[in-house]
Amino acid sequence: MNILKKTISVFLMILLIAGVFTSCGSSDKKQSDKSLQIVTTVFPAYDWTKEILGDRAEDAELTMLLDDGVDLHSYQPTAEDLEKIASCDLFIYVGGESDEWVEDALKSKTNKNRVEINLMDALGDSVKEEEEVEGMQSEDEHEHEGEEAESEEPEQDEHIWLSLRNAEVCTQAIADQLKKLDPSNKTEYEDNATAYKEELTGLDKEYQDTVEHAKRKTLLFADRFPFRYLADDYGLKYYAAFKGCSAETEASFKTITFLANKVDEEKLPYVMTIEGSDHKIAKSVISNTKKKTQQILTIDSMQSTTAQDVKDGKSYLSVMEENLSVLQKALN
Repeated sequence: MNILKKTISVFLMILLIAGVFTSCGSSDKKQSDKSLQIVTTVFPAYDWTKEILGDRAEDAELTMLLDDGVDLHSYQPTAEDLEKIASCDLFIYVGGESDEWVEDALKSKTNKNRVEINLMDALGDSVKEEEEVEGMQSEDEHEHEGEEAESEEPEQDEHIWLSLRNAEVCTQAIADQLKKLDPSNKTEYEDNATAYKEELTGLDKEYQDTVEHAKRKTLLFADRFPFRYLADDYGLKYYAAFKGCSAETEASFKTITFLANKVDEEKLPYVMTIEGSDHKIAKSVISNTKKKTQQILTIDSMQSTTAQDVKDGKSYLSVMEENLSVLQKALN
């Protein structure tokens, strides 16, 4: 893992140097006629920003870097991406371990007035550590079999957007910076942020009501589990094959057996997966239960959203509303 990070860091430095030379002599020149150039890494931040801009979105150049279905855990910026970051007015990123490349990217700054928002910093004490619950397969279970695994500091959970309450805080942080960058339209940005946060609050109450009146309070994921923030917001218990940022794709027989037994113990009619899953692990879990009749439900963690999805009308709220429908089914 450390070797990979060093390799990526060297690669980024090469791209940054190339970007500096290609941008030479244009330290304050915009690459676009748009009044604001804004770059975000992930889809939720892109959509929050678009909502706050409102009618002003047409006057801004808003870029989502992770637009081809590659999630933040495996994303590597191109030279064009780095140039956009260097010259933009506002750069918004998550700030977790998968964003370690950002530290090098921020060293190149052809727009001296550029500002950045680290969303995890904006959330402060609300950020949680990744959690390894009972039965969850450790990443080094196979790699260090027969060896003493190297101890590592707990990672912070990067999937902050999967809490509607976090979304409200992040929305306000983005609005605050937009008001500073474009003070002539600050009232519009604040009004848009207030209206959007009211929608987030309303949906949050729907989630709370769903869980309070549900028949069960347990979810089981035969997959990665990036939903800790959502589970903690509403007091849900969960079991999963892997942690949210795990790179594992194959579950051991021990993990599958544990999850199958939990399905039986909890009398769960559904096994959950996240978007993009081939359902292989879920099917293995179901085949090892007593009834073998459970259905598979998929919930969207918004880690693979594409530019085409955005064009087709996908929004943060529409995904969270759809996720609520899936949750209502899973818990009843």
